[in-house]
Amino acid sequence: MPEVGDRFGERLELEAYLDDFDARFWALGADGVWKLERLQHFRQPESPSWVAFSQGEWNEALRLLEGNRSGLEEEFRKVSEAGSTVQRVRVVEEPVVPYLQWELHSLRLRAECGENIRVVRPQQVAEFESDGILPEVVTLGAAVLYRLVYTTDGLLDGAVRFTDSETVTQWREFIQQLYADGEDLASFFEHSVARLKPPYVQ
Repeated sequence: MPEVGDRFGERLELEAYLDDFDARFWALGADGVWKLERLQHFRQPESPSWVAFSQGEWNEALRLLEGNRSGLEEEFRKVSEAGSTVQRVRVVEEPVVPYLQWELHSLRLRAECGENIRVVRPQQVAEFESDGILPEVVTLGAAVLYRLVYTTDGLLDGAVRFTDSETVTQWREFIQQLYADGEDLASFFEHSVARLKPPYVQ
C-alpha cells in the first residue's frame, strides 16, 4: 500500500479538514465514501452519549444514542438523495474494549439509518501490519484520501490529505476488498456485542 505519512500529503488542521471534507462530500455524487477504522480506542467529547459512557452512565449513553436516530435518518436520506453511499470497515479485536463496545452500539444505529458497515478481525489485516497497525483512512470517490490524525489520547486532530490518483485508488480498492471479506455489522453485533455486560469505565 502507498505510504500515507505527513511528508507525502498535505497536513490539514482539524477545522480545515472538517471544512474540506464537508465541501467535497456533498459534491461527491455516486462515487461514495469508503472508511477504514483500525484503532480500538478514541475520545469523542463532542458526543453527549460518549460523555455519558465515559462517566459510567451506560443506560444514559444508550438512551442518548437512540435519541439521535431521527437526525441520522435525515442525514442518510440526504446522502441517498445526493446519489451517494457511505461504507465503513471496522476492525474489531476481542475481547471488545469498553470504548469499542460503546462505538459498536453507535455503529449499529448508523447502520440501521443507512450506513453500510462490516467488521473484520485483526487476523484479516495482519499481513499488512508488519510495520505497524493500519492507519485510519477515508476516501471520497477517486478524488481524495484523508489519513486521519489523532492525539496520543485519541482525539481527532485533523488529517493528511492525498489527491494523487494512485494512492486514492489503491487504498479505496483495499478497503473495498476488506469490506467484501467482512461480516455484516448486524450479524457481528448479535453474536459478539448484544449480550455483553455494561462496560466498566475507570
